[in-house]
Amino acid sequence: MALEPDTGVNFLTTALASSPTQAEAALRPQSFSDFTGQAKTIERLQVMVGAAKHRGEALNHILLSGPPGLGKTTLAFILGHELGKAVRVTSGPVIEKAADLAGLLTNLEEGDILFIDEIHRIPKTVEEYLYSAMEDFKLDIMIDQGPNARSVRLTIPRFTLVGATTRSGLLTAPLRSRFTLQTRLDYYDTPTLCGIVRRSCGLLNVEIDTLGEQEIAARSRGTPRIVNNLIHFVRDFAQQRGTGKITQKIASAALALLEIDAAGLDEMDKRVLRVIAENYKGGPVGMSTIAVAVGEEAETLEEVHEPFLIQEGYIQRTPQGRVITERGYGAIGLKASSGS
Repeated sequence: MALEPDTGVNFLTTALASSPTQAEAALRPQSFSDFTGQAKTIERLQVMVGAAKHRGEALNHILLSGPPGLGKTTLAFILGHELGKAVRVTSGPVIEKAADLAGLLTNLEEGDILFIDEIHRIPKTVEEYLYSAMEDFKLDIMIDQGPNARSVRLTIPRFTLVGATTRSGLLTAPLRSRFTLQTRLDYYDTPTLCGIVRRSCGLLNVEIDTLGEQEIAARSRGTPRIVNNLIHFVRDFAQQRGTGKITQKIASAALALLEIDAAGLDEMDKRVLRVIAENYKGGPVGMSTIAVAVGEEAETLEEVHEPFLIQEGYIQRTPQGRVITERGYGAIGLKASSGS
């Protein structure tokens, strides 16, 4: 029998999966000059924006991929700010039928940006309508049903589609090929994250020292969204348990309260590692089996936890399933078995 999902709040899962909050929006960079990291992606976007402004044309379509929390939505808003155009935001699962897409597209102005988050989750029947919209800026829709059914072609303003996906492999080839630029966002290194911590604390009027910056950055899993969420909690902790200034000691104590260790691993990460190591002798084991064992959705584990665990070398993905590494054993205080 499957276990009931864990009812406890997992801080990092919440930080990555939730919609942007008002506090997060206040910390969002507004221009390329404010954006820290992702140098290659920023340079590519600057080239495209500069050329589009020079020609007086709409920006070509862009696909942003990568794990959640790295700045895909932020970059869409920066593009709108740099071009002086409106950004309309939606997500793949919301667009259930062609009429939903038609409503979005016909309400755009010339040069506006339509940002579709999790674009790989658009139904395939709706996706096909996007093809002519992206290439020809035309939309063919069916009116009525049965013998009275007829097709009507709508002309829509020249717009820019910015798609964001955490799972680019699920995009169909026809949709992927219609994006002029396909660029991936990668996890941030600690020095870059320290700069983000410093900027966010400045905007929040929070006093923090260099060691406090490094402590938060090192435990944020290379993800700016987690950085900003941790800053809010550490700020509260500093006000309640300290003088209000974030030091290394304060930051370490606050993050220990959240059960986030020095490497950025949270309790769910360690539960995944323990299940593989103890229940399945180091693996291989399928993600659906792990999800049942830890009481979490398999999709959440694959999108939020697994990328970090794989990149940092705690687990490996094989054709037979997930396998824990020697480093993964060390993270949960165990020694690798001779057969692993």
